[in-house]
Amino acid sequence: MSNIYIQEPPTSGKVVLKTSFGDIEIELWSREAPKACRNFVQLCIEGYYDGVLFHRIVKGFIAQGGDPTGTGAGGESIYGHPFKDEIHSRLRFNRRGLVAMANAGKDDNGSQFFFTLGSTPELQSKHTIFGKVAGDTIFNLTKLNETLVDTEDKPVYDQKILKTIVLNNPFPDIVPRVEKKSEKIEKLSKKKEVIGVKNFKLLSFGEEAEEDEEELIDVVKEFSGRPKSTHDVLKDPQLSSEPAVVDNELADDIAIPSSDQISKISIDDVRSKLSSNSKNKKCVPKSVEDEEDSDDYELGKDLKEEKKRKAEEIRKEINQIKSQLSKKKKDKKKDLDIDNTPSIP
Repeated sequence: MSNIYIQEPPTSGKVVLKTSFGDIEIELWSREAPKACRNFVQLCIEGYYDGVLFHRIVKGFIAQGGDPTGTGAGGESIYGHPFKDEIHSRLRFNRRGLVAMANAGKDDNGSQFFFTLGSTPELQSKHTIFGKVAGDTIFNLTKLNETLVDTEDKPVYDQKILKTIVLNNPFPDIVPRVEKKSEKIEKLSKKKEVIGVKNFKLLSFGEEAEEDEEELIDVVKEFSGRPKSTHDVLKDPQLSSEPAVVDNELADDIAIPSSDQISKISIDDVRSKLSSNSKNKKCVPKSVEDEEDSDDYELGKDLKEEKKRKAEEIRKEINQIKSQLSKKKKDKKKDLDIDNTPSIP
């Protein structure tokens, strides 16, 4: 094991990753892999890795992270494009705790990296080794190896980088890309300033709509800042643009009454209105009441006459029945008298 460490070149540069499973100290081989180390250090300085997940953990093999999207398909380098592999003969995938660039093929390095969790000789000459886990923090790496994962090697519980600290910067000339944030702000401000332009070519009546739009813009420019009349907007020859009454003439013709006159006029108007209202109120109910009384009277009169007529008819019928009964009684009496008279021998 000691022979392995003797073969490895000395490091220059150190970064600490504050993670959810403990600190990880990384010593860099900045001379052997300058592009990869510069890329990693600058991304750490810019806080690019803060909050980024370890999205893939293959137990006993690797733990991969560095993708802000957390999918394994994102991330970019500081150069704005993928950079070339840096393969060094003295750096070999023969133990755990090595830090290397993840890629999808040759010379396709971005921001993603991985830790080796064991000996991985099958990765030799395919990935750039640029650092190693130092000191006792290697034991925190074993915690990552024991993390629960699903069938797609994704951790069941999020394991992520909380913060990155550059303890020893081997590239003092690195300038963080502050311009990028300002560029984004400028783009957003430009988007707000851009005024929408209507595309009339997409419409079947595009030419007519363009003409109407131009006329409307001309009218707005011409009459902006003052009220517009119907004549101004419609441009109808039948409508006159001259005012119907001149303000000066109107002021001369109309005599403005004094406050005393106004008060007298208003009082007189109120009195006249009140008197007329009271007269109307008195007259209207009387006529209505008279009509109602006359209607009631006529209706009562008819009912009384009808009752009298029926009573007379009933009386006549009673008298007639009485006379008939008395007549029958008389006839019966006569018959009895005849029967009782003695017969002559």
